[in-house]
Formats: sequence, C-alpha cells, structure tokens
Amino acid sequence: MEICGRIWRMMKIRKAYFAVVFLQASIAVMYTIVAISLKHGLNHFVFSVYRHAVATVILAPFALILERKTRPRMTLPVFWRILLLGFLEPVLDQNLYYLGMKYTSSTFASAAINILPAITFILAVIFRLEIVNLKKKHGLAKIAGTVIAITGAMVMSLYKGPAFNFLPSTGRSEMSHTEPATDRHWVSGSIFVFISCFCASAFYILQSMTLTMYPAGISLAALICLTGTVEGGAVTLAAERNMMVWIVGWDSRLLAILYSGIVCSGIAYYVQGVVMKERGPVFVTSFSPLCTVITAALSSIFLADKVHVGSLIGAAIVMFGLYTLIWGTRIDFETSKQSNHVTQLPITGDVAGKTADGPAKPPVV
Repeated sequence: MEICGRIWRMMKIRKAYFAVVFLQASIAVMYTIVAISLKHGLNHFVFSVYRHAVATVILAPFALILERKTRPRMTLPVFWRILLLGFLEPVLDQNLYYLGMKYTSSTFASAAINILPAITFILAVIFRLEIVNLKKKHGLAKIAGTVIAITGAMVMSLYKGPAFNFLPSTGRSEMSHTEPATDRHWVSGSIFVFISCFCASAFYILQSMTLTMYPAGISLAALICLTGTVEGGAVTLAAERNMMVWIVGWDSRLLAILYSGIVCSGIAYYVQGVVMKERGPVFVTSFSPLCTVITAALSSIFLADKVHVGSLIGAAIVMFGLYTLIWGTRIDFETSKQSNHVTQLPITGDVAGKTADGPAKPPVV
C-alpha cells in the first residue's frame, strides 16, 4: 500500500508539471496569434470581451451538468470576489498587457511576465498562502530569488540596447509588430505590462482563496468569464465610441478570439485552479520563462520581432532569480509534505485504543 501511495503521489506531481507546461505553451501560441490580430486591426478591448464570452458559452454547459450536485450555494462574499476576479484579469490585466505589447513587442511582453512568480510570491506571503522560514536555506532562497527577479525586470524595463533577430529571417514574413514610431513609448509600455503582471498575480491569489470558499472549479471559471464579459463590455463601451470596432472578420482576429476563449480562458482558468489546490499559486506562475522562449521563437518566425539585448540580460537575471525561488519553493513543499506524513503516521489503531495484537499498550514514561 505504501508503494502504491508513492506511485500515486508521483503521478499527481507529474500531472501538475504537465498541466503548467501545457498552460505556458498555450499562452505562448495565444500571444503570437493576438499580436498578428492586433496588427490587423483587432481592438484589444473588444478582443477581451469576445474572448470571455466564448469561454462562458463553452464552460457553462459543463458547469451546469458536471457540478449540479456538488456546486455550493452562492453567498455574498463569494459573489463580490467573483466580480473582482472578473475585473482583475479579463479587464485590467489583459487590456493593460496588450496595450503594453502594442508599445513594445510581443517578445518583450512575454519576457516581462517572468516577474509574475516574484509578485505572486510576495502577495502569497502577505496573505499567508506561503510561509517563509528565514532560518532555513530554502526560506532565504525564496527571498533572494524574488529580489533577483525584480531586479531583472527593472533591467528589462529601463535598458533596451541593440536589437537583433532571434532566428534567421529567411522564409518568413517581414511584418514587425513593433514600429519605430512606438519606440519612444517603450518605458510607458513596460509600465503597462508590469501593472498587468501585478493584476494577474492578484488574480491568482484571489482565485486560490475563492476556491476554498467555492470549490466548484468549472462553475467558478464560468462565472469569472461571465462577469469579465459584462464588465469588459461596459469598459469597452465607455472607451470606444466607434461601434465598428465590434465587427470581426473571418481572419486571424476570429481565430485569436476562439483560441483564446476556449483554451486560454475556459480551459486555463479551470486547470490552473486545479493545480493551485495542490501546489499553490506560486507554483502555477513559476514556469513563465518557458512561455518567453516559445513566444520569442514564434514571434521571430511569424512577426519578425527583434530581440533587444536589454530584454535578454533582464530575462537571464529574472530566470536565475526564478530558479532560486522555485528551488526554495520545491524544498519547502517537500518538507511540508514530509512533516504532514509524519504527523499522520500515529493516527492508526493505537489512537482508537486498539492495535493489531489487541488493546493499545500504555505509553512508556
């Protein structure tokens, strides 16, 4: 039985790693498609609304059928949290991110997201979702990794440097997403991206806390998408007076909406919620460097994005910080698992007053 238990725990760990790798790869593909669509005239406000409307339509039937018996009763505190979740990620995070991408590049924007684990870790410590033991090496590693990652993000934001192609330009379309006219907005675009990262981190923390009060993952994801659609629609109507921006043709814009809605909102919200229940919000965001590498390659092929030296230096610093943070988090997770296992070992027949050989023997003093 002990061997079976170990095998089952190993499978759960591998599933968690596979899930977060799938999320990062899916997000990288989305960034590339959306970058092309924004260049073809897709409005980022409208994109966010349509994306979450598609996700709502996809998730709602599954939530109604699969969780009809397990879905808890809606309470006012949960309702307010869902409203805030729908505003944090679908509205604030995504619109600020795509505005920042417009002023910088898709490669820079995806690289800047590497700061997510550090911000998420800080918020997790504040809200006591992560425990830092400064007397242990892994506790100091989590602090040091956070500081290093933030330093790398500052380098990426403030130092641009020379640009070069990530991959050879042979056989690809020369359609750079970053125009020379927008170079002067690099700092402001960087600020928009980093604010969006803070909103995304706050979303992860709040989603993790809400799942403890409303443990119906599919229903929660559907409700987040629904509120995001309504709130995003109100913001779009206030920001965009031209009703023509709502028109989407049968091109990359429609593909971006469908793919992002089904995969990166519908499936991703649910999957990341499941993983957060097991490993916490910091683990979910710890694999963002993988998204950076995939996005850089795809953007170089399809968008002719140039990689700036400042982005590479900053990304290298961020990744080193994240490696330190992930190491500390992993050791902390394994230590807590072992301590929980040890505390659970005495809970046997002895506790109930019996043993395999008969009544429990009194403890030897």
